[in-house]
Amino acid sequence: MEKVEVKELLEAGVHFGHLTRKWNPNMAPYIYMERNGIHIINLYKTAAKIEETSEALAKIAASGKKILFVATKKQAKDIVAEKAGAVNQPFITERWPGGMLTNFVTIRKAVKKMAAIDRMKKDGTFNSLSKKERLQVNRLRAKLEKNLGSISDMTRLPGAIFVVDIMREHIAIKEAQKLNIPIFAMVDTNSDPREVDYLIPSNDDASKSIDKILSIVTSAIADGLNERKAERAEKDAKSQKGETKKDAKKEEKTEAKAKPAKKAEEAPVASQEEE
Repeated sequence: MEKVEVKELLEAGVHFGHLTRKWNPNMAPYIYMERNGIHIINLYKTAAKIEETSEALAKIAASGKKILFVATKKQAKDIVAEKAGAVNQPFITERWPGGMLTNFVTIRKAVKKMAAIDRMKKDGTFNSLSKKERLQVNRLRAKLEKNLGSISDMTRLPGAIFVVDIMREHIAIKEAQKLNIPIFAMVDTNSDPREVDYLIPSNDDASKSIDKILSIVTSAIADGLNERKAERAEKDAKSQKGETKKDAKKEEKTEAKAKPAKKAEEAPVASQEEE
């Protein structure tokens, strides 16, 4: 896991909160001071929360569950797509599809529709359609890809969601709460930290701040995935050893059975010679 340096968080501007008049009183424990009408976040508390969050995310990744990243604000879109994609995790960077979690079956149907269009293009059915129909299908495919492309491989509900700006993504938060899905989030001074299970008090508006936090978080997820791979490799090696031992025992048993039979064959010959 990437080590959290307070100096690096400071350089990335993670400590800048919102205007004091926009603050949420529940964020008081994480605020260090007020400067020029802006709240300053206590970076030592941020560093501690990052470590706690990273540890929990690494465990979820190691268990084989997916972590859904949600960030539809302009300055976070590309960063989330890049970082989440690098560790093979699903992400939503366009409009949140209503019922994405609570009505997951319907969302899966839309993803299957996308796969069906791809099959049509491969088997030649697509070319048999009229020009107008082909245009409509292509438009539908582009729309589905834009909204659901990044979650096409997500066959079941995620093990957790990671949100950038919980006020903007309040629908995603509500859906996760209904289904008891753990919520991890970057929480700014204008938000209510009680909405999430694991918070990282940080500036959720600056791209440098978002980039820094996500780099640390995805590094921890990568560690969890590597741990899972190592465990699988160990299990495979053990099972192979077990199989070879079983084979060796079988061979020993067959050899042991074969030996008395040989002695029985040799016995009559010896008695004939004596006569």
